[in-house]
Amino acid sequence: MITSPSNQHIAHLRTLHQPKGRAQSDSFLIEGPHLLDAAVTANIVPALIVYAPELLERTAAGRRTIGTIQAAESQGAAVFPAASPAIERAADTRTPQGVVAEIRLADVSVERIRTHRRGRFRPLLLVLDAIRDPGNVGTLLRSALAADVDEVLLSRDCADPYSPKVVRSGSGAHFHLPVLADQSWDAIRARLEGQPAIRQVLLAEATARQPYDAFDLTQRTALIIANEAHGPSAESIRLATDRLAIPMWNKVESLNAAIAGSVILFEAARQRRAHEAPSTTA
Repeated sequence: MITSPSNQHIAHLRTLHQPKGRAQSDSFLIEGPHLLDAAVTANIVPALIVYAPELLERTAAGRRTIGTIQAAESQGAAVFPAASPAIERAADTRTPQGVVAEIRLADVSVERIRTHRRGRFRPLLLVLDAIRDPGNVGTLLRSALAADVDEVLLSRDCADPYSPKVVRSGSGAHFHLPVLADQSWDAIRARLEGQPAIRQVLLAEATARQPYDAFDLTQRTALIIANEAHGPSAESIRLATDRLAIPMWNKVESLNAAIAGSVILFEAARQRRAHEAPSTTA
């Protein structure tokens, strides 16, 4: 039982709160039963797990989490029970949920995730332009997975997609969605020019004339969501082939970036369902 907040394993998990620690370890932090279960369900074995048995044993859900932890241990995870003060030190949240773990970045690499996503054409790519709020980035990743986006590219001035808050907001999206972080605009352009080639690059902008549902989003498309406070960068404006907006009533001028992006992503998903549905006409 780990009792000291200064224990080496706790100290290591603590380093994953910061970009430097994540870069040095090539890993990131997850917290809580939901994210642990999401990782294990995706056949990802955490490198390290610390958990509070006294807390988890109080509920049926917590006991199931202990079973998940034991299964991960049998597959090679380093597992240590810990007292509450140690868990609180390892966790990024103010009220930890009884389990903190380390995930290797190699286990969520684009190549690995693509291997598990083969067999289905996904026409839509999502590009994030200077989305700096971690909650917005995480929510957009979650919506992108739910809308079956092919991959997400983040410009260099976005929030780190592997920071604890982004990972929590992503709610497991990191384990199933190809995410390319810290991309230069040259790299983004090259990615969009790859195969299959992008037909249109659409920039979401509140002042655009065309509504978002006027576009055919079933064809190979890149959607750019920009920073809501500062607007799109010069690079994304140059890259865009057209612009789209979400029509709004009652003098509302704009939406939160995560909400706006999610609205458009699910319009693309709606169009795709309609396009893929078998015809009912003779």
